[in-house]
Order: sequence, then C-alpha cells, then structure tokens
Amino acid sequence: MRWLLPEHIEDILPAEAMRIESLRRRILDLFFEKNYDLVMPPLVEFTDSLLTGTGHDLDLRTFKLVDQLSGRMMGVRADITPQAARIDAHLLNRKGVTRLCYCGSVLHARPAGPGATREPIQIGAEIFGQAGIAADLEIVGLLCRALAVARVRGARLDIGHVAVFRSLVHAAAIGAELEGELFEALQKKDVPTLGALTRRLDAKTRSALLLLPELYGGREVLALATKKLPQIANLQSALKTLRALADACPVPISFDLAELRGYRYHSGVVFDAYCDGVSGAVARGGRYDEVGKAFGRPRAATGFSIELRSLACVSSSKLKKKRK
Repeated sequence: MRWLLPEHIEDILPAEAMRIESLRRRILDLFFEKNYDLVMPPLVEFTDSLLTGTGHDLDLRTFKLVDQLSGRMMGVRADITPQAARIDAHLLNRKGVTRLCYCGSVLHARPAGPGATREPIQIGAEIFGQAGIAADLEIVGLLCRALAVARVRGARLDIGHVAVFRSLVHAAAIGAELEGELFEALQKKDVPTLGALTRRLDAKTRSALLLLPELYGGREVLALATKKLPQIANLQSALKTLRALADACPVPISFDLAELRGYRYHSGVVFDAYCDGVSGAVARGGRYDEVGKAFGRPRAATGFSIELRSLACVSSSKLKKKRK
C-alpha cells in the first residue's frame, strides 16, 4: 500500500511518454517557427502573484502551502498562463508585441472531470501587446495548426465572446449582485431562473438576455444575434470578431453566446477545442486583457493552452525512436 499514488495522480510509462515527448517537440517546433519565445516559469510561487488577475477562477484549483523560508503562502501552479503574463509584465517589459510559449506540468486540487488527471501537462502560446482582431486570428490559427500537427480526427472549436453578455449588463446598468446571479443562471443554461431574474429589467434587455441560451450552433447564430440583439457598439464589435474567426478558421466552428467560462478572467473571445477520442476540451483559450493591468502594466493579451497528455493519446503523429 505504501507505493500507491494519490487519486488522479499517475506515472507515465515508456509508450505514453514517447507519444507525449514526440508531440511536445513537434508543437514547440511549430511555435518556434512562428517566432514564439520559450519561457519556463517555476512550479511554485507566492499566491500573491500566482493568483493575480484570475479572480476566483483558479483559487479553488490551486494547492497551497506555507513557505518554510519566508512564512508566506505559496501555490503550486494550476495554470501557466498567469505566469506568462507576469513574465511579460515584470521581467521582459518589452515594448510592442511579445510572443511567448511554454510547456510544463500543472497541478489541480481537484480533477477537472471524471477520469481526468490532477497533473496535466500544459503546452501553450500567448500574444501580449496586440489588441486588434489580428491577434485573435493568429492565436486561433496557431491552435488549429497544432491540432493538425497532432493529426487528430474531428478537430473542432466552440467559440464565445464574454463582451456579448457584459455589454448587455453594462448598458442596462445592472448591479454586481444581479450580474453574478445572471452569470450563474447562464452558465447552467437555467432558463426559468434567468426569466425570474430578468423580470424587473426593461423589455429590451430582458429579451436579449433570455435569447442568449438559444444562441448556440453554426454561423446562423451570428446572423440571428446581429438581427435580434441590441445595437450596442461593443456587442456588435464582438459579433464582428466572431464572424472574422468563422471566415478564417480551417476547422468546423460552433458558437455559444451564453458561454462565459472565465468571465472574471477573460475579456473577449473564449474558445474550447475538441477532437474525436477525448471526452472534454483538449485545449482552451481566449483574450484576457485585464490580467496585465492587475500586474501593474496594462497589456492586451490572448492565447491558448493544450492538455498535452490528452492530445497525445489520440495523436497519430509519432516520433520514431532511434535504436542502435
């Protein structure tokens, strides 16, 4: 019994290790080809910086411990993206656009889903300092290239935009408490609760919020949203961005305008990537412009991270092992 590992923690044996290493090399080579610089953040750091800018999204997923040298609280990273943002803001401090990539293990206090490991391997890429739609197009295109390198079957993206909901809330001057309740109802696609919460709102806002759970599907969703949702500048700009992504993306796309994953962390486009053979998302990403501000240096930012172990399990792209 002494040799048992904790639940959802496991060794990686030779065959799987070779698949993961093969894919890691190929994807990093792709990033290098596109001029992304590699960084290697530490596995642990003080929670003051580790959780900066992420709100409560990572707090419950982060293992915490007391540093025996300083007495301060440290955390084992649950996501490398905030660390990349810290490096961009405080260590590199470059002017103009910065492109960074990374690969490393993260640790989750609880598994993300049934059967999921608590020690995923993340590989990802981030663009800092570019606010325009070109960066969103580049990062989604790069993710699609990475999926192509892995030669997975049935690659597809599910895309949303947090500005759709946020614009409606701000335009109607909805308070923080009600905003939080609406957010929870939309995340659960709880239409009866959504109806009760919006009963006292003006008819235009209520109609728009009640429509959001129905705005899921193909490109027809964007046409319906353009026609039915209010002509709010930020909202219409969000729909324009989604149309541009639909035009440029080389894999099938579905849209979900009620998708608010990372609402307190993301500021624009959010997307999940799926493929055959993996039950959940194999990659996630989006725009998170507010995180740099939390680090004291406002910087536009967008990127994605891939769960390398899940992707390697269904990848048909392998590195041949040399034998003497």
